[in-house]
Parts: sequence; structure tokens; C-alpha cells
Amino acid sequence: MVTDHHTYKQLIDITSSDNVMADEYLENHTYTHLGGKADFYVTPETYEQVQDIVKLSLKKDIPFTLLGNGSNLIVRDGGIRGIVLNLGRLNEINIEGTQLVAQSGARIIDASREALSHSLTGLEFACGIPGSVGGALFMNAGAYGGEIKDVLESTILVDRNGDLLTLYPEDLELEYRSSNIPEKEYIVLEATFSMKAGGYEEIKAIMDDLTFKRESKQPLEYPSCGSVFKRPPGYFAGKLIQDSELQGKQIGGAQVSLKHAGFIVNLDGASATEYINLIHYVQDTVMDKFGVTLEREVKIIGEEPVNE
Repeated sequence: MVTDHHTYKQLIDITSSDNVMADEYLENHTYTHLGGKADFYVTPETYEQVQDIVKLSLKKDIPFTLLGNGSNLIVRDGGIRGIVLNLGRLNEINIEGTQLVAQSGARIIDASREALSHSLTGLEFACGIPGSVGGALFMNAGAYGGEIKDVLESTILVDRNGDLLTLYPEDLELEYRSSNIPEKEYIVLEATFSMKAGGYEEIKAIMDDLTFKRESKQPLEYPSCGSVFKRPPGYFAGKLIQDSELQGKQIGGAQVSLKHAGFIVNLDGASATEYINLIHYVQDTVMDKFGVTLEREVKIIGEEPVNE
């Protein structure tokens, strides 16, 4: 890409030179360590900056992508055109009585830990989810019987026109691993969670148990996108993959984890293409053997490399 210096300057004027990178490899910003270049990688620090960036992209008809913290995401090897927004600098977490208010770039793990420190219960299930608060709302993240819609009270968002909105759970159509946030092209800036007073030791014991289960069963020693597939009705994705004798199956540097069949790991310098091809191979094999469709939980974005 030949850098659009005028757009680059406008983005710096909105934020600062420390918050804008041109031709930035997204493999540096995803949990899978995959992804080609972003034309502009921008990390705003205020809600107003987010609004101004959205308005700039709209005015100049520049493609716009919200990356989140890159935990449940695969970016293709051709990268992403236009502006890629990361809200990691918006990461404050505050407690107001029994309400927990977290900015979208904060990790949902850290929100659960902050709740623990104030003896508030409700977010224990999130103590092992690696994504951001914004990402957790985006997909109604859940684990171990809990999910975001159980505790969400309200959220502040920016719409595609750059306007601020305050919405409530019923406005977001929160269902199993889904919401209307991507369809509406909302950008989550902040979420308020309704908690309950509890006992510190009891909350900590639950979180310690869930953390142990996660660390003992998941391949956290390798880069990955987390759980690749949604749970098919009546089945477990990992069990289907395991019964298809796919554990250890490898395409290039991507491998179906030997530790947990529901995970695909970047074992050895995988490309996004190899990773995605392995996902398709797993889906095709499970369909052939069991007639069950494995629907992806992980989101795939970006462009194919030019040479393919």
C-alpha cells in the first residue's frame, strides 16, 4: 500500500502520532499471531476520538474495522484495508456500589478480578475468558454456565454515524454467542454490569476452580483463537473432533490441539491461510463422519493475499 499521507495526518490530528501506525502487521495484535498489514492501525484514548475517527471514515468513505483485542479472531494474510481501530487504551474499570463499569478495551478477566476484590458476585464465569469487555458484548461471551447477558445492565456505544447511544440488553438481541452489535455496526465504549454482594472467599474459590479447569484443559502454551466452534445442539464440538481422530492433524504450522480438540493452535509459524484451511478440514471431516455442522465461533476477517 502507498500510504495516504493526508488521512494519516488527519488521524494523528484526532489522536496523536503515538496512536496511529501505517502499514502495521496485525499478527502483532492478535492472539493467533496471524494477519497481514492494516493500512492504518489506530488506538484512540477517548470516546470523542472514537466518534471523530468514525466520522472521518464515513466522510472520506474509508473502510473501517474494529479489531477488539484480537482474541477470538483470525485476520487473513492479505491484511485489512482502511482504518483498523483497537480500543485497548480505553481500559478503565470502576466499581459504583454493586455496579461494575468497565470500558470496552479492558479485559473481561480483569473485570472479574476487580469484582472479586470488592466481594461482588456475577462475573466469576468470565475469569478465564481472554477477550475484551467490548468483545464479550459483541459475542455475548460465556463459559461454565454463565454469559454476559446474565449480568449486563447497560452499554454506551457509538453507531456508524459517530453518535453516542445508551442501550440495554433487550436492545442487543443477546443470544448464544451472538448479538446484533456486528449487524448494526455498533462500537462498544463502555458496559455497566449489575453485580451482587457476596463473600470474598466463596467467590475466589469458584474463580480458582474455573481457572484450574481452564489451565488444565486448554492449550494456553500456544497462540490460538480460543474455542474455534460453537457447541452444536446435542453435541460437544471437541468430542466430535476427537472422535473423528483429528487431534494432532496439522496443515503447515496450524494444528488441532492434542490437549483440547476444540482448539486449533499456531504450533510453528502458521499462516492465516493454513489456519483457516485446517478449520475447513475439520468441518468437512466431522460432517462426513457424523453429519453434524460445526459452526465457527471465531470470526474471520481481512483479505486474501494478493498472490493467491
